[in-house]
Amino acid sequence: MSTVNNIMLQKKSQPRRSLTGAIGKVLLQAFLILIAVIQIYPLIWLALFSLKDNSEIFSGDVAGLPKAFLWSNYTKALSDGHVLNYFMNSVLVTAVSIILVLILSSMTGYAITRMNWKLSGLTMTLILLGMMVPIHAALLPLFIILKNLSLLNSYWALIIPYVAFGIPMAVFILGSFFKGIPREMEESAVMDGCGIYRTFFSIILPLVTPAISTVAIFTFLSCWNELMFAVTFINNTAYQTLTVGMMSMVGTYITQWGIIGAGLMITTVPTVVIYLLLNKQVQKSMIAGAIKG
Repeated sequence: MSTVNNIMLQKKSQPRRSLTGAIGKVLLQAFLILIAVIQIYPLIWLALFSLKDNSEIFSGDVAGLPKAFLWSNYTKALSDGHVLNYFMNSVLVTAVSIILVLILSSMTGYAITRMNWKLSGLTMTLILLGMMVPIHAALLPLFIILKNLSLLNSYWALIIPYVAFGIPMAVFILGSFFKGIPREMEESAVMDGCGIYRTFFSIILPLVTPAISTVAIFTFLSCWNELMFAVTFINNTAYQTLTVGMMSMVGTYITQWGIIGAGLMITTVPTVVIYLLLNKQVQKSMIAGAIKG
């Protein structure tokens, strides 16, 4: 009888557990939706802000829908505000910096973690010490060096510091992934006649694609949003990036906030697009790093 009673009690408790689990899932989904709305709302607000004029912005309805969608704000931002020129400068500087960081850091991380040579550990330590150097401490020495090399007011005045500050973190991320690759992969490649370069580019790099995507996103964000170096090393408007351009537009269009909002929207969209394209790779990188750890 006791066994029968236990079975009956279990059957009665199962609907309660399923109901509790369903309520918990609903509450969790509602909470996640609320967090998503909070995270996305600033971007929606900026998009609406960029389509208004000053009279509507200062009328008190800043968060509402615009009465008339002023797409001309984007046209004026691109032409009169020179946002297109700033945008192309940022794309050039960021793209070159990402490419150089990926090439240099991947080869450096592979050489340190996969090859047996003296001072490899010391070399890794010296590279990682670069993560401890703040940008503000390096600002004056970099300015003097770039001035002596006649590199101020050029693209290289930004690319060189961006690459130098991006390599330590990139080597750290890629090196941790290189360590997790079995040695048998390289041994099999060598037995098949692959040299070191073919082994690296054809066998090793495809295995660390999530780490490469993570490094690319971190480098993109640090270069695209950087302001300190761009303000200090670039005075010529022909080489200024978006961050400096947006700052200068505040003085030029002090009363035309809609145009400034359009410029900020143009600046923000590439960051969102890049993350949407590479977020799955970043998630794979985080999961793989957690498993290895």
